Amino acid sequence: MAETGLEPEVQEIFGHVQQEHNFLLSGGAGSGKTYSLVQFIQEAIRSNPTAKVACMTYTNAAVKEIEERVNHENLQVSTIHDFLWNNIKSFQNELKKSLIHLINDEDLKTIKSPDGVVDETYYNALIYGIQYKEYVAIKDGIISHDEVLILANHMFGTYSKLCDILKDKFKFILIDEYQDTNPVVVEIFLQHLKQSNRKNIIGFFGDSMQSIYDDGIGDLDAYIQVGNVYEVKKEQNRRNPNLVIEMTNRLRADGIVQRPSVDTHAPNMQDGYVKEGSRKFYYSVQGVDDLETFKQILDWDFDNAVQTKELNLTHNLIAPKAGFGELMEIYNDDKILDYKNRLTGYIKENNITTDFSEKTFGEVIEILQDGKTGAELNRVSPTAGMQTFIDAHSEQFENTKQYLFDVFKKIYLDKDSLLDDTKKDKEDENKKGTKRDELIKYLFKVQNNINLYKEEKYNEFLRKTEYRINSIADKQNLKVIIETLDSMSDETIEYVIDFAHDKGICKKDDKFDTFLQNKAYVFNQVKKIKFQVFQNLFYYLEGYTPFSTQHKIKGAEFDNVLVVLDNGNWNKYNFEYLMNEEIFDRLSASKKNSFHRILNRTQKIFYVCCTRAKKNLVVFYNLPSDAIIEKAKVWFGETNVHSIDE
Repeated sequence: MAETGLEPEVQEIFGHVQQEHNFLLSGGAGSGKTYSLVQFIQEAIRSNPTAKVACMTYTNAAVKEIEERVNHENLQVSTIHDFLWNNIKSFQNELKKSLIHLINDEDLKTIKSPDGVVDETYYNALIYGIQYKEYVAIKDGIISHDEVLILANHMFGTYSKLCDILKDKFKFILIDEYQDTNPVVVEIFLQHLKQSNRKNIIGFFGDSMQSIYDDGIGDLDAYIQVGNVYEVKKEQNRRNPNLVIEMTNRLRADGIVQRPSVDTHAPNMQDGYVKEGSRKFYYSVQGVDDLETFKQILDWDFDNAVQTKELNLTHNLIAPKAGFGELMEIYNDDKILDYKNRLTGYIKENNITTDFSEKTFGEVIEILQDGKTGAELNRVSPTAGMQTFIDAHSEQFENTKQYLFDVFKKIYLDKDSLLDDTKKDKEDENKKGTKRDELIKYLFKVQNNINLYKEEKYNEFLRKTEYRINSIADKQNLKVIIETLDSMSDETIEYVIDFAHDKGICKKDDKFDTFLQNKAYVFNQVKKIKFQVFQNLFYYLEGYTPFSTQHKIKGAEFDNVLVVLDNGNWNKYNFEYLMNEEIFDRLSASKKNSFHRILNRTQKIFYVCCTRAKKNLVVFYNLPSDAIIEKAKVWFGETNVHSIDE
């Protein structure tokens, strides 16, 4: 029997455990789901001293948090990818057979070898077998995150012995933040493991309302309906003030109605009290180009990124505010690269076998366009949007035409190359395996080394640099070098890189040299930008600024939260849909399904944003319709809705 000191929801969970039921703890934002998870683990180990418990969660930071709260040899905590890999990596014969099968599966597009269809001897010569790394090289037997999930799903579905081994190993398998889990992972634990007659319990912890990633399962409703999983609801809210809870309850549609926790530690309050907080909705009917004046009216300390956050939907909206717009344009808005992709796609789709290995990008354009007219010429010409960009960057385009096509066609840029691993605040941890490219990583090393010295972390600084101190003069010289580097905000990035290298503060390594060789196109653009622009990016990514995307802050909490409702030209979200139900009635039947998908995504991201506020919530909408203003009055209360134009 479970101890009576457990919270009621955990006691209810153990009631299901006694009946050998898989379970789900559903709790809204701020409900203390991690506290319940930890309580369950502690009690499961206490009452089953020889049983092993596996706990999977979404991030390495969450892994560390749970390990610190429950320090026991019977508990294994890891990310989902690491857990699955650790339980299949020893079965190399089955791994090879499975990977070959998946490569040859015509219906599966995600795992393919450069050699096309392969035979059963394809991986026989591998010295190290199939390996799991941060990059993909299928030909060499190297898989990454996505492939691990697909492989594990196939192997557990094919080899029932794997299911026996896993069930024998772990009496309890727990998944935190289940709503973000890929559906194939849930399939492994709730369907494939049924092949084994061994007994174990699968437990899920999370909130379907916070499923804001497209590759997550979202909810377990299908499994609950057939009795494969039994749900326990946790309805308290430890984080948000009452006024925020009242408003966000209107956004939920899963039967959970949150209620505020009573603060029994409040001064002069023997019976405790409920913190009210504040919720306000501001708008402008005249239109604002800059929110800074409005933010001054709020009188919040936006320099304190731990207490105050401004939440925007996309990095594109944040980049100009945070001062790294020039870098964002290079990594996310390069239409010359889009044109290159258009041509490589044309070559592949039309099975063109011309040898372009010694041709420049410009020569390939000429060859493909030669003799074509009308629609055929349009297919190998820039689109209107691409042409506008090319006209505005004519010198860059002319330089690009000199690159060898075989090198240039391999250049791909996206936001992750620049922005991956953004911290929600400066105390947040970096994740394992960032997707930032080698140039951005190198610049991070430069700025990190400057900061280490300024923060007087001299031993760590010396471990990370090539600078050697053999005398007092060397120490004095180092101080001058760092001060000089720190004052180089107006110098170009190239100048700072060369200076840091020459002075031994950050040496160019093999990875940096390889980047220059393979991606000179990127470096030639970045090197001209002022170092200040990168420093702005650095402090944004490291959580020193008040800005964050609305996706990044799930799980975080701040005293003051400003939510800016702007779609940012991202058609997956639409805040007007959220606050103007009349739009639905005007849509054609074919567009109504799309409306519901977009509305569902938008409602969840809005819920996540609003529930970050521990004290004060402000939502801002630029140029709302009358219907949106009326909806705001319903959600926030008429006295809490204000125009900033008055």
